[in-house]
Amino acid sequence: MAFWDNKRILVTGGAGFLGSFLVEKLAGRGVKEENIRIPRSKDVDLRRRENCVKVVQGMDIVIHLAARVGGIGYNQAYPASLFYDNAIMGIQMMEAARQGGVGKFVALGTVCAYPKFTPVPFREEDLWNGYPEETNAPYGLAKKMLLVQSQAYRQQYGFDAIFLLPVNLYGPGDSFDLKSSHVIPALIRKFMEAVRDDRREVEVWGTGEVSREFLYVEDAAEGILLATERYSKPEPVNIGVGFEIKIKDLVKLIAELTGFRGEIRWDMSKPDGQPRRRLDVSKAKREFGFEAKVDFGEGLKRTLAWYESSMAEIKAKRASVEK
Repeated sequence: MAFWDNKRILVTGGAGFLGSFLVEKLAGRGVKEENIRIPRSKDVDLRRRENCVKVVQGMDIVIHLAARVGGIGYNQAYPASLFYDNAIMGIQMMEAARQGGVGKFVALGTVCAYPKFTPVPFREEDLWNGYPEETNAPYGLAKKMLLVQSQAYRQQYGFDAIFLLPVNLYGPGDSFDLKSSHVIPALIRKFMEAVRDDRREVEVWGTGEVSREFLYVEDAAEGILLATERYSKPEPVNIGVGFEIKIKDLVKLIAELTGFRGEIRWDMSKPDGQPRRRLDVSKAKREFGFEAKVDFGEGLKRTLAWYESSMAEIKAKRASVEK
């Protein structure tokens, strides 16, 4: 834990889904609360350069998690916003960190940066061999520019910036808003509400034949911190599990876990997204000893339990207000 001694750390997005787990793990590594700075989006707009300059002052490490994200529907509705917001935040944050004398910058990319037809498993060396899947290309390319920037800054300035490529995350604290959520929270909510309302049908987008890889959020946080501690090279590194599951099998699994016994209707007029996703995770293990620990079934159960608990809390609060 000596790496973290007296380090002052800026975690953008530190109050969010992934960030809250990462901050908790920093505390577990002995980092004092007063040495962790978490700019809140409602108070600090990181799309404005002056705010980026302000938040990096006095920091030793910047872990840039802040991002505007969403599922396929959200990416289709807001491609320009997803490109601009993610690109401008990342580019300005890295430049402000360099100018501010920050010792290390950790940039989070996305599996969406990979080409649409990347050979499976996705190897870091294939990252530039084609254009990303169209529905999330603006988001993926905005994030990919941070890899270009980090490598250029290392070459010209000797700036220690690293770039990580996490696969799709899931877990407690995720967004369950159907307008912007990713596939796992969206499915959990749909099936839970169908069971609650005694509905006999649930609609799911696409054909169900595409595959995805999912990484439990706590494992992702651990991988990022291990990379921060042990990795200082220009090449990108995948952060994942190294397995894939077809969406149709994921749907069946979540239906079983939620107790849904009705019909599943596939809306094939909606896009599937990238045909397959599975990362080669050997580099993360080799370079900084990261391996995912949480079994997928167990992670789903934890996520489902968290959602049920959250819904019960909301219901109790409403009942209390009504009284």
